[in-house]
Amino acid sequence: MLHKIEGPAYAQLLLAWYDRHHRDLPWRTSPSMAAKGLRANPYHVWLSEVMLQQTTVQAVKPYFTKFLAAWPTVNDLAAAPTEDVMAAWAGLGYYARARNLKKCAEAVADQHGGIFPDTEDGLRALPGIGDYTAAAVAAIAFNRQAAVMDGNVERVISRLFLIDSPLPGSKPLMKARVAEITPNDRPGDFAQAMMDLGATICTPKRPACALCPFNGHCLALAQDEPERLPVKAKKKDKPVRVGAAFVAVNDEGEILLRRRIDSGLLGGMTEVPTTAWTARLDGGTEKAHAPFDADWEPAGTIVHVFTHFELRLSIYRAKVGNDVKADDGWWEPVTNLDAQALPTVMKKAISQAIPLAFAARAEKTQQSSRSRKVS
Repeated sequence: MLHKIEGPAYAQLLLAWYDRHHRDLPWRTSPSMAAKGLRANPYHVWLSEVMLQQTTVQAVKPYFTKFLAAWPTVNDLAAAPTEDVMAAWAGLGYYARARNLKKCAEAVADQHGGIFPDTEDGLRALPGIGDYTAAAVAAIAFNRQAAVMDGNVERVISRLFLIDSPLPGSKPLMKARVAEITPNDRPGDFAQAMMDLGATICTPKRPACALCPFNGHCLALAQDEPERLPVKAKKKDKPVRVGAAFVAVNDEGEILLRRRIDSGLLGGMTEVPTTAWTARLDGGTEKAHAPFDADWEPAGTIVHVFTHFELRLSIYRAKVGNDVKADDGWWEPVTNLDAQALPTVMKKAISQAIPLAFAARAEKTQQSSRSRKVS
């Protein structure tokens, strides 16, 4: 039976659930930690929120740990070479986030003395911080009453209040509902509780409604249709783009790499030479488009799906002499590939041409470990 409650009661129910069932995350200040007087670190909150956009918690954890080990403070990150930041980000995807991460760190260090602004407006004025990240950092790091809404929260709120108009048009109404039930006390915990609820209980398929703190107050559950929500506009078919990638290996076992221009897709990342494909235009697919004359051999095709399009690259490989000039690139040892800012699509291309390319570094690491143990 459905029981009607007011705004504060939603927060009381959810926070009581969160206190018992919150996820332990490396960037999070848990309720028990807060009770001991520990406060959230704004740098940790901001870094995790940027990483978590379009990415899962499990994928983010090792990257978060790696970044903190390399750059413990926002000032450290601001002072780091951009190439090092891009290399550390490689594999996490959506590489514009990494470029904006560096710009934002520089702005905080240079314009704010290494201290993050503590309001939504102040945070939103920083490079690369939009409405969601500003609200999340303001609430979680500074306990500001901000309406935080990600995909998990959209799912919870659409079901709780039976908002069945399609996304993205229903976002303003959803955000208004979130704002109505966000409490003055513990708004950061409330925001994280909503995210945890969506991630662990109010899941897209087969939600565990019996365990939900809103069980007796959810309008969608009352109509026995929570899985139908949120309603999303029909996705358009992704266009398919084609191109070619060329993997050249010299006599020293080095691979020709180059750096992409800073703007555009995969900006600033490392790549093997490719043809001029974009999200809107096809690139050449024949070996006639190779960066220099060599005995190029077909090595198959890879498929990589970006947010807005699918890319199919024809892969070619060639063994060349040490006299071949790198021109606008450089020759990198195969054993050092994992240290480069190679996005996943380029790792796929290299692995297609040289199946054990990334196993070489793993073997080198294992040999080094064995040597240390023997010594």
